[in-house]
Amino acid sequence: MEIKLNNLAKTYISADGISEVHAVDGISLSIPSNQIFGIIGRSGAGKSSLVRLISMMEHPDSGEVYYDGQRVDNLPEKELVLRRRRIGMIFQNFNLFSSRSAAQNIAYPMEICGVPKEEIKKRVDELLEVVELSDRKDARISTLSGGQKQRVAIARALANNPDILFCDEATSALDPQTTKSILNLIRKIQSTMNLTVVMITHQMEVVRDACSRVAVISEGKVVEEGNVKDIFLNPKNDVTREFISNIDTRNDEDNSIIRWSNEGGEYELGFPPDCRVHLL
Repeated sequence: MEIKLNNLAKTYISADGISEVHAVDGISLSIPSNQIFGIIGRSGAGKSSLVRLISMMEHPDSGEVYYDGQRVDNLPEKELVLRRRRIGMIFQNFNLFSSRSAAQNIAYPMEICGVPKEEIKKRVDELLEVVELSDRKDARISTLSGGQKQRVAIARALANNPDILFCDEATSALDPQTTKSILNLIRKIQSTMNLTVVMITHQMEVVRDACSRVAVISEGKVVEEGNVKDIFLNPKNDVTREFISNIDTRNDEDNSIIRWSNEGGEYELGFPPDCRVHLL
C-alpha cells in the first residue's frame, strides 16, 4: 500500500487558549509500498500529529492523503470506518485490556467487527504463533513482561489483516535487548505479510535497525528524507546530524552502518560518490 501526502497541515490552539501551534506545516511525502518507513523527530516536532493524519485518526486542516492513489482523508463516515479497520496500530504503552487474557485482547478487534467465533479462535491461534506467545495464550496481561505485552499488541494490530501498520514509539518503553527482538519481529512480519509499515520514533537506532527510508521532522516540517544508508553517510540537516551523533553503538552485535569496536583489525570504509576524504 503506497501512501502519498500532499501539503498536509494541522494547527492546534495552545494550552493558554491564545496562540496557535502549527504541528504539521505543509508536509508532502511519498511512503513506498511494502517497506518500513521511519518518521523521526524530537519531542514536539509534530511526528505524532502527522501519524494521526496519515492514519485518518484526525482530519487535516488542509492537504490530502492518498492510499494507492485513492484519496482517503475526505471519505464519508461509513467508508472511513471500513478503511480504518484495515489499518493496524501499535503504541508505546501497549493499550491492552488488563482484565483480558492475551488471546482475548487479540480477539477484540475481530469481535467488534462481527467475525464468527470459530474464525476468531483460528486467527488468534495463528497470531499467537506468529508473535511466539502460543504458550501464554490464557495469561492475564498483568503477568506478562513488557516485551510480551508488545507482542500481544502486535498480534492484535494484525487481527483484521491490515495492509498498513503504524508503530508509534512502539519500542520506547522497552530495554535495548527487548527492543531488538521486537524490531526483528516487525521486520519478519513486514516481509512475510507484505505490509507497509510506518514507524514513528525519536530513536535513530530504531531507524538504523529497521527502516529502509526515513523522513526527519522538525517544527512540523520535513527537513530531510531519503534512504537510511544515504542519510547516515551524508546527513544534510543539523537535526539529522544531531540524531546520528547521539547514537550509542557500543552494544551493537550486528553489521550496523556505524560501528564501535574495542578490537583491532582491518576495516572497509564506504563513502558517497561526492565525498572528499583528506588523509592526515
